[in-house]
Amino acid sequence: MPQAPWRASLALEFERHGARTVLASRRHDGPLVVQKPFHPEGDAACHVIVVHPPGGIAGGDELTLEVQAGEGTHALLTTPGAAKWYRSAGPSARQEIHIDLAAGATVEWLPQESIVFDGARAHLRWRADLAPGARLLAWEILCLGRTGSGERFTNGVVALEMRIARAGRSLWLERGALEPASRALESAAGLGSHSVAGTFVAAGCAIGDETLAACRALCPEEGEAAVTRMPELLVARYRGDSSEAARAHFARLWSVLRPAVLGIAAVAPRIWAT
Repeated sequence: MPQAPWRASLALEFERHGARTVLASRRHDGPLVVQKPFHPEGDAACHVIVVHPPGGIAGGDELTLEVQAGEGTHALLTTPGAAKWYRSAGPSARQEIHIDLAAGATVEWLPQESIVFDGARAHLRWRADLAPGARLLAWEILCLGRTGSGERFTNGVVALEMRIARAGRSLWLERGALEPASRALESAAGLGSHSVAGTFVAAGCAIGDETLAACRALCPEEGEAAVTRMPELLVARYRGDSSEAARAHFARLWSVLRPAVLGIAAVAPRIWAT
């Protein structure tokens, strides 16, 4: 007998109390929770680990994460491991992430990769809304198939939407669908037949020439990368066949961008070392 799908939601609210960012409210329904917040960098930045205890996302599952970053807060969110999207012969699985940044707030969204199994039907929607003075550093890494075990993505679909807006005006909007043998997967302008793709954005800030040059000078250990600068936005891309190379490349970019954008050194979350 098939298992009933999971419906899980998590809402987090960060507030600033003096010089300290605190997780003032957390509400969850279903298997989506956070571990105890901590402050490895001092009071200003609150680190939070978002956990999905089942470990995998099956057909029909729906996950919703809402993050409210209050005025002047700084929150860094990551995950303990890769998200796994399982094969489905029927309904699609869905994930929606919404990050709302008040004036002067900073959010860093730095999750582990999403692994889409062959035959999965996944819909991933990600949105960030920035008030004046808010800043965002965020990445998403997608792995099509379990390439470590030789699996390729030969059946299924991944629908993607990513939107970043400032005061209701879009700074970045990207949507599409990835299906086996589609032009988006095969074309040189798309994934070029590679299995791993990643996007890293720095939004709400001007990126200087020196920082741009430093980002473009970084090369992944494996695969290809590029960096584009636009008003109030920098977009870095990765494509290749190694999620480890993608994560390592984005971590190096982060170590350049964080001091330039936020004025503080990159302090890797402890969970990354476990």
